[in-house]
Amino acid sequence: MPGPPWLILPTYDEAENIEAIVTAALAVLRRAAPDGHRILVVDDGSPDGTCDIADRLAATHPKVEVLHRTERLGLGPAYLAGFAHALAGGAGYVFEMDADFSHDPADLARLLACARDGDADLALGSRYVDGGGVEDWGLLRRCVSRGGSWYARRVLGLGVRDLTGGFKCFRREVLEAIDLPTIRSKGYAFQVELTYRAVRQGFRVREVPITFRDRLHGHSKMSTRIALEAMWLVPQLRRRGS
Repeated sequence: MPGPPWLILPTYDEAENIEAIVTAALAVLRRAAPDGHRILVVDDGSPDGTCDIADRLAATHPKVEVLHRTERLGLGPAYLAGFAHALAGGAGYVFEMDADFSHDPADLARLLACARDGDADLALGSRYVDGGGVEDWGLLRRCVSRGGSWYARRVLGLGVRDLTGGFKCFRREVLEAIDLPTIRSKGYAFQVELTYRAVRQGFRVREVPITFRDRLHGHSKMSTRIALEAMWLVPQLRRRGS
């Protein structure tokens, strides 16, 4: 019998979002996984009080935990720390989701159903399959996002359309097989690297259509440095066979 689903929420300066996103996700997981579920907030030392709010939520809700990290090391290391904690805690399924409502918490149930009851080892919330889409983005950001996924697909020879997407549900076996300690990406290339490794290990990836919405509160963590890291690392993945 697989263990319960764990939702990993990496945070940095998400004080305006963290309570609402945790509350919404708990409501969905109670219905989708009534026999057990956990939410793990992984905070990289947010100076805006995010960690204090998360600690209060954990004290109130027994299904919520907080993993405190003392410095901001990037999205990839935050997720890797969360994955390790969840696997050690007996997780059967592990979610990735943004903490700013760019991803709709209601879609957690659909991703879990795809991984648990369907034929997927990795269910990936996709903006770029039929039924998926993006709202509230300008033309430039749409082009950059689609172009990034297209570039990664072409370089890596994959059929997954939304390689840069960060809304995912992994079966435990996937994370155990893809050698997490050797993951090199720190920014958004991390999402490409995880999916690429899963495919190379022979796991089944299924794209579930979602609508991605721009955040209403707080500031995006995307930067030129993160985009350049992705452009540089994607060819490295293919050359090294990671």
